Amino acid sequence: MFEMMSVGLGSCLIVLLLFSPMTEAQEKAGTTAHLQEIIIGRCYNYIRVVNPSVGEKNCTAIWKAFRDAFIYKDPCSVTPTDYQTFISLAQHKIPPNKSLFWEKNKRLVHRYSDIARRMMPLGETLIGWLGDDLSWCGSSSGDGLDSVSCPTTDECEHNPVESFWRIASTTVRHLSSGVIQVMLNGSVTDGTFPENSFFANFELPYLRKDEVSKVQIWVMDEIEGPNVESCG
Repeated sequence: MFEMMSVGLGSCLIVLLLFSPMTEAQEKAGTTAHLQEIIIGRCYNYIRVVNPSVGEKNCTAIWKAFRDAFIYKDPCSVTPTDYQTFISLAQHKIPPNKSLFWEKNKRLVHRYSDIARRMMPLGETLIGWLGDDLSWCGSSSGDGLDSVSCPTTDECEHNPVESFWRIASTTVRHLSSGVIQVMLNGSVTDGTFPENSFFANFELPYLRKDEVSKVQIWVMDEIEGPNVESCG
């Protein structure tokens, strides 16, 4: 449960938000067990229960396109374009005024968005729903999947997960229109408005200026946390 108090400042809101700080650190792991079953299951759950308005999707074809982007490949040589077929199969329209960007407050964002009912952040589109919190990478042997250890972005930039989220971000933000919401964490000490982030590098530059009427920024402070930055 959370509570907000906000003061409008043009297109920016200073928000005193009561929420607990949460760690979103990247942990190194191998390919998530039963990845195929998870992806296909999430796909059917999304189009049947979470957001039936997206219409019919071929979940088996979506899985195969996702898998073919990285299976049997060097886990440091997978680029965003390798996922293009997957993106074409899984993308769908985002209703105007429902796009929500965020940085360093993932769990709060998903609580606020209410599983795409109130807003639709990347993780609540079909593309993001399929990949959220999973790990995957290829191997040249066996079943083509490395179940032991996948590289992090610090180890190599073009790893399967990083490349997936890059093309997912650019695709979904290109589909955004109307009033755009941005939620940022005003209590972090390493920058509320990070210049080198997914939002700055792969989302903001891909907004369609002719389709976006306004960008509204929310700056949140943690419970008993410092007020490091604000809209000013």
